[in-house]
Amino acid sequence: MSRERCYRCFWPKALCWCDSIRPMPTRAKFVFLMHPKEYKDQRTGTGRLTHLCLADSELHMGIGFDEHAAVQALIRDPANFPMLLYPGPLARVLPGGVQPAELAGRRLVVFLLDGTWACAAKMLRLSPSLQRLPRIMFPPAAPSRFVIKQQPVTGCLSTLEATHELLLALERAGLDRYALPEQLPGLFHR
Repeated sequence: MSRERCYRCFWPKALCWCDSIRPMPTRAKFVFLMHPKEYKDQRTGTGRLTHLCLADSELHMGIGFDEHAAVQALIRDPANFPMLLYPGPLARVLPGGVQPAELAGRRLVVFLLDGTWACAAKMLRLSPSLQRLPRIMFPPAAPSRFVIKQQPVTGCLSTLEATHELLLALERAGLDRYALPEQLPGLFHR
């Protein structure tokens, strides 16, 4: 017999996270693109928890996003400055890789792929519109502490850890304000 679950955080009601989550405001919009395996098999995954912590974030499930109306609307909106958080040789390293003046009044919209590294690579391969976005990355401050999943190489982080590091880098770059820097690591440790 399965335990009753919270329909917001998907943890068993006796262990529900919701009372300890305070959605924080950010200047940037965060868009979590969740692989179906992560959605179905990892209901307590870090992407969902991170989404709940950010007041202006969206979570969309899929593999290819070129036909996803909401994702494409965010990419095409001239009021947005869309970027993909994904490492690579052409990725701009934060802080410093993106200057506030470059946004020219547009809102930074950061897309994050939520799934295993193999699933994230497939999502990117099947989404040319995401491939065309400028990429950002940051030097990780520490190795991942996500011990329940093995990382393919040093520097790979869970979605929650990556968002925390990204918010720190965006604040250092003058691109955002990280209102509750203890919340994401606190949830991760819990």
